[in-house]
Amino acid sequence: MDGNSTTEADPEDWGHFGRPLFDQDAARRLQRVGVIDVGSNSVRMVVFDGAARSPAYFYNEKIMCALGSGLSETGHLHPEGRVRALAAIKRFAALAEGMGITPLSAVATAAVREASDGPDFCQQVERETGVKVHIIDGKEEARLSAQGVLLGWPGYYGMVCDIGGSSMELADLAEGNVGRRLTSPLAPLKLREIKGGHKARKAYVRETMADLHRQMDNETGMRLFLVGGSWRAIARVDMERRNYPLSVLHEYRMTARNIAKTAEYIRKSDLAELRARCGISEARMALVPLAVLVLKEVMRAFKPKDVAISSYGIREGMLYEQMPQKLRERDPLIEAARYAEAKDARLPGFGRKLYKFVMPLFPKAGWQRQRIIRAACLLHDVSWRANPDYRAEVTFDNATRANLGGLKHSERVFLGLALLTRYTNKTQGSRFEPLFDLLSDEERTKAEVLGKAMRLGAMLWLTGDEPPGSLKWERKAGRLTLKLSEHARPLFGEVAQARLTALAGTVGAEAVVKFKN
Repeated sequence: MDGNSTTEADPEDWGHFGRPLFDQDAARRLQRVGVIDVGSNSVRMVVFDGAARSPAYFYNEKIMCALGSGLSETGHLHPEGRVRALAAIKRFAALAEGMGITPLSAVATAAVREASDGPDFCQQVERETGVKVHIIDGKEEARLSAQGVLLGWPGYYGMVCDIGGSSMELADLAEGNVGRRLTSPLAPLKLREIKGGHKARKAYVRETMADLHRQMDNETGMRLFLVGGSWRAIARVDMERRNYPLSVLHEYRMTARNIAKTAEYIRKSDLAELRARCGISEARMALVPLAVLVLKEVMRAFKPKDVAISSYGIREGMLYEQMPQKLRERDPLIEAARYAEAKDARLPGFGRKLYKFVMPLFPKAGWQRQRIIRAACLLHDVSWRANPDYRAEVTFDNATRANLGGLKHSERVFLGLALLTRYTNKTQGSRFEPLFDLLSDEERTKAEVLGKAMRLGAMLWLTGDEPPGSLKWERKAGRLTLKLSEHARPLFGEVAQARLTALAGTVGAEAVVKFKN
């Protein structure tokens, strides 16, 4: 946190962390914090750091333990899974000790809450590792998962569907708030134990899903957010089938038709060969066909207009839980970009002035485009430490593959292309060119205009305080005028002239330079 905490809340109001994480509305930076998620299929530790509104993953490790395997038959946690989960938490506790981020916050979901020996397991964990595990019920799991989605998509609406190993949760989102929540046993480890084969499983899933649909009382045509490892594995296969160029799961979109085709693709594939191509673990891949069965029935019952993969879930929802409302309302993309500029740019604060410099080139930009332009200006110089020969590539990779919330895939590529063009005019023939296909020709040109404008603007500042000039684009007259103050005359040399000419050529204008008295 920045500064001293002003939180006066009772410790019971601090949720699963048992301490405040944010310095109220003024928080800009998150103090490093570790979370353990003890799931039915995996145990994961994530350490968050970075911007308060857009935390980054400082550390992220998952171990497949299958605690919930056989639970329906035995009523107990799987013995081998219990040993592996305890060993995993011991490792995580030792890592946290070395990082200086104790105490860790830990939550356990379906398997631990349903198993008769779940409380005993939690006591053993605390006794042997010092980590206190909070067992959360299904509705709380649904709520935290939905809040995790809101971390990346503030103010969104739709339905969140979170699938784990032993349960599946549904939650409504409306205007940035979590509404109705349900939990169900429609999860791979539970379905695997149903007798009667595929036909019996399908009938059970369809009947249960119909009941969930009645209880949720959703209108058709909403957006569906998918949370959970099995959904992400299906999305990864969908990417492979479509030869999709950007291998970022967060905000990946699928249609009902895509899901149906991928379900058939999985059915006909050799799972061992498919998982190797997609980089999916053997344990996860074994559950994918059962998850496909559930997803097909989700689509059939709720008929969403589109489907978005969310990499944010329970762990991120725990952070969102503690955010003051004004912090929640901030744009996660802009907050992440501001944090990066403050930490890594050579001239922090320059991005805001660069934004004002380039905006005359985008007179009709709506708020969504404006935020992408703003983010690009804030990020334009954060990769300066990279080798000059690779700086352009580094900026593109950072934009398209970084942990950034509030970005569609096409927006990631737009941002990446603008930053790539900030450092080079040579975009054709690069290894990134297949990703440019996610943009229309018009969008690609606009991204290049932004990049070239930033490339020019970066040459015209001596300090972060006083802007030495401005741009004026007269589209009908075919003229792009750079107005410079007299004291900026020494800054405008041959290279700056070449960059102005290149920018003018991209917008189809004549370059004009004027000096103000």
